[in-house]
Amino acid sequence: MGGCVSLPFSPPAQSFNYDEREFQGGNLAVLVVGGAGYIGSHAALTLQRRGYEVIIYDNLCTGHKELAAGFELIVGDIADSAKLTKALNRCDAVMHFAAHAYVGESVQNPRKYFQNNVTAAIALLNSVMDSRVRKFIFSSTAAVYGNPARSPITEDSPRQPVNPYGATKLAFENALEAYSRAYGLRFVTFRYFNAAGADEGGTIGENHHPETHLIPIILQAIQGKRAALEIFGADYPTADGTCIRDYIHVNDLADAHVLGLEYLGKAESAAMNLGTGQGYSVHEVVSAVEHVTGHKVPTHIGQRRAGDPAELVADPTLAEKLLQWKAKRSLEQIITSAWNWTQKTGT
Repeated sequence: MGGCVSLPFSPPAQSFNYDEREFQGGNLAVLVVGGAGYIGSHAALTLQRRGYEVIIYDNLCTGHKELAAGFELIVGDIADSAKLTKALNRCDAVMHFAAHAYVGESVQNPRKYFQNNVTAAIALLNSVMDSRVRKFIFSSTAAVYGNPARSPITEDSPRQPVNPYGATKLAFENALEAYSRAYGLRFVTFRYFNAAGADEGGTIGENHHPETHLIPIILQAIQGKRAALEIFGADYPTADGTCIRDYIHVNDLADAHVLGLEYLGKAESAAMNLGTGQGYSVHEVVSAVEHVTGHKVPTHIGQRRAGDPAELVADPTLAEKLLQWKAKRSLEQIITSAWNWTQKTGT
């Protein structure tokens, strides 16, 4: 794990009542770092719809300028402390989405991942401490758990990443916990499971280069943009032999981020899983896509990928309790929104 040490950290027990909380938008300003990326852009749009002032800070290395349309966009790197601190001093909170996020690439080029996801991210954290901002939302990942011994996965499961990507996210989680204890920074860490789908309004959606997420790859296959969907292994200890994952709509993730900001206005720091608690195998996702689109999905069975766990499903109980949040959108709704976005944009 690159020398990462898992600090003992117990999420607080308190929650707040969804119906009684006051509206927190209005004049509050949020700096969305990495807001021109997939999840960050959906969070920015949701914040804007809820009345927050949103400033997007992105170097556009992997982000898309068009996803920041309708927002103030500051093009800059998180290691540029002068530019970043100037932006931070206009804001009340930070959401940090900027990261390299390809597992395979992290194995081939760990230097790139530790430089960006840890070293540069610590520079961001130090800039935050030099500003007036003391509320921080961090985009983490279920990859910090590695190959868990049990499923569904709770927040007290061992954090033992099996690839450099997960190790970099864990390193920054540990930094947040240390800064919180030492300096009073208040944070929420969200450990995402499999983000998917597109904004139901059709404004923004998923467009990675290269694409590595299952549902967009399936949609590419039915459009003839790739010969077939390669299923990496069909001999896992699951009902149909294929891997099981927890797919969560990107707008459900975005909703949780807004609630996370409101939570930090009333409670202490916490780390939470964001998932549905329901897992689907690759074959089940393929069948759901065929049902939604009316197209047959061409597939072929390949070899297992090293390090792929048979099952990764979230236990979202803590987020449901602390935030009064619940993932509302079904797998079919996820696929429908992604399919509509794909047809609209040709991606």
